[in-house]
Amino acid sequence: MSASIDSPLAHLDEQQIEKLAKEFDAIHDEVYADLGERDRAYIKAVIAGQRQLAVAGRVLLLGSKSKASWVAGTACLGMAKILENMEIGHNVMHGQWDWMNDPDIHSSVWDWDTASTAQSWKHSHNYVHHTFTNIRGKDKDLGYEIMRIDPNQEWKPAYLLQPIYNVLLTVLFEWGVAVHDLDIEAIRKREKTLKEAAVDLKGIAYKMRRQVVKDYIGWPLVSAAAFGLVQLALRGRIEQPKESRIARRLRKRSTKGKWGSTANFLDRHLPGAEQTFLRTLTADALANVIRNVWAHAIIFCGHFPDQAYTFSEEETEGESRGAWYVRQLVGAANIDGTPLFHLVSGNLSFQVEHHLYPDMPSTRYSEIAPKVKDICERYELPYNTGPFSRQWGMVHRSIFRLAFPGGKPRPKPGPYKRSDDEWRRPDSGRSSEAERFRDRVPAESSVAGPEHTGGGVEVDPPPRD
Repeated sequence: MSASIDSPLAHLDEQQIEKLAKEFDAIHDEVYADLGERDRAYIKAVIAGQRQLAVAGRVLLLGSKSKASWVAGTACLGMAKILENMEIGHNVMHGQWDWMNDPDIHSSVWDWDTASTAQSWKHSHNYVHHTFTNIRGKDKDLGYEIMRIDPNQEWKPAYLLQPIYNVLLTVLFEWGVAVHDLDIEAIRKREKTLKEAAVDLKGIAYKMRRQVVKDYIGWPLVSAAAFGLVQLALRGRIEQPKESRIARRLRKRSTKGKWGSTANFLDRHLPGAEQTFLRTLTADALANVIRNVWAHAIIFCGHFPDQAYTFSEEETEGESRGAWYVRQLVGAANIDGTPLFHLVSGNLSFQVEHHLYPDMPSTRYSEIAPKVKDICERYELPYNTGPFSRQWGMVHRSIFRLAFPGGKPRPKPGPYKRSDDEWRRPDSGRSSEAERFRDRVPAESSVAGPEHTGGGVEVDPPPRD
């Protein structure tokens, strides 16, 4: 934090911080004691729904000659990629579903349809980012080492271009994250060997080859072949362009009409298949861009709006478990939205709860949010949240302003205060779930905490007392 920004812990003594840690531990303990069939049914339903969307998109793109079919197919495929990346891949690889011991839905075996390898991402994200959240110089996700998003970061001339390469990062986000996970700085400082870097590069090359073959060769060929078969079955009744692209190039390169008969044959049979191939390729590329733009927006809005605190290494030296919880709490920000919005954001719209409990099934974040707010109110801590438009606007304002030298930390929100409507249900006369929770769950439970024995979560908070 900047010297001009008071620490959110400044008003709490050691006993209060210790008690706060036990209360946060207890929330985790209660949820894990309650995990069961409804949670299992949820993730399996989401995976099934995502796969059905992907199939629907592929089927619609078989008819991509139709604009309506192309738009619908692209939309289905884009949404399928978002769900696979956000609500499924990210959360499964965090170990959120390891408790099921399902051989297929487990952080140790799951891989996702994005450029980052599972192994590199789990180290850079699960361990480095979630352990050292917003500690300048240690959390390498703080601006992804290419942008200045906090005025306490030293300005460099290269940052003048960050508004431009932020646009590029938005479109190519999965590739930017993959390069980021290589940890170029560690390679340069020889903290990471060239052999280790070569392994990571080989993994990224494999992921790149798989995506190119799948999205830009394989599926377009399937669509083109499907068009050709239908055209053959209908004896050429489907309208298609009059000239084949390949035939046109053959005519330009041929001498004395050498390829004339071949070009004429291609003109009769290939234009529609070529058109379908290119339209499916374009749809696949656009679906990947849709996924990248959405992931960039949700992640940046959850980490870099004005409300989020950053910390120096000195401030976090000898950090207690309670202080670690508070750093997670104030270093992230939520995004207000509907249940559908939370689903397609991978429930990372509850970034505060996710940083407190990265291994907790994402569907439980909305349930524990009132309990987290209750703790914030009683301990006079901020609870960062806001609508998507405001969070997005603040993030990009900072990216533009901090591209230039200087800049001051923007004011942080004060202690969270709940409205009367949030405290009680209308006309029920009953206390909130969070209030009742405090009397129901033993805060001193020895098995609570945001880490567990699964293979996906490597976050390393201070131990319990």
